Amino acid sequence: MNSIPGLPEQLQGSKIVVAPGVYDALTAYLATEAGFSSLYLSGAAVAYSRLGRPDIGLVTATEMADTLALITERVQTPIIVDGDTGHGNALNAQRTVRLFERAGASAIQLEDQTFPKRCGHLSDKTVVPAGEMVGKIKAAVDARASDRTLIIARTDAVAVEGLDFALDRAARYAEAGADVLFIEAPQSRSDLAAIRNRFGDNRPLMANMVEGGRTPPLSAVDLEQLGFRLVIFPGGIVRAFARIAQDYYASLQQHGTNEVFRTRMLDFDQLNKLLGTSAILANAAQYEDQTRNARGSEKIA
Repeated sequence: MNSIPGLPEQLQGSKIVVAPGVYDALTAYLATEAGFSSLYLSGAAVAYSRLGRPDIGLVTATEMADTLALITERVQTPIIVDGDTGHGNALNAQRTVRLFERAGASAIQLEDQTFPKRCGHLSDKTVVPAGEMVGKIKAAVDARASDRTLIIARTDAVAVEGLDFALDRAARYAEAGADVLFIEAPQSRSDLAAIRNRFGDNRPLMANMVEGGRTPPLSAVDLEQLGFRLVIFPGGIVRAFARIAQDYYASLQQHGTNEVFRTRMLDFDQLNKLLGTSAILANAAQYEDQTRNARGSEKIA
């Protein structure tokens, strides 16, 4: 039985919700084992890991849904899913919401960039008219099967139109029915404070921490004090993995063995212990053909 509260309840709690980025079932399992109560399935992280490409709008809705389904089969932790632009117009956004909700999403994030979108911390972004995004938010709200599936409205207008226009857009998205507001890439602590001052407790506010991005790096405690209810660290795991993988492959190429790298790795038994292999096999044993096993035992006797 799942003992982790749902995302709506977490957002109403006394502490900010910290959702690390994941990109597959293994990272979701490891993050859950580390104690996180919500996870963020990052489109950027999926692009990096599945495609070996940057976050420039190449990942499809079905690739995200397939990844999400594998994750929700492995863990029961609430998953916030990056829906990019909804992968098209309002009707496409509805299909994306239904697809992700069926695959187990607890929240779906939609943004107001034009297509193809790009990472929120890259330059030269463009945004659709606010009215078009309002229509997408309304369509998404209408499409979800349960109002417990939260719709997160993201605006990238700070980099295009400035903070004031971004705040105006977010207000319109809240009126359209968005459950959580996400103003992407504010450039200072004072910008973050202005977001809180504009919306107060009207909607839970989400922040995005990107190492080397445009928003100053703040801790979850700092953001909580500023009034934010949710913070994501979407691509950190890929950047950490890529750095370690570079070292691993360089070491193997140089030495022709993993022995010099062993202290930085899990060995075979440690990995199986981490994944709970013994418990999984013990559970599978109850479904084995006991009649066949009995006949085998008679022959041995």
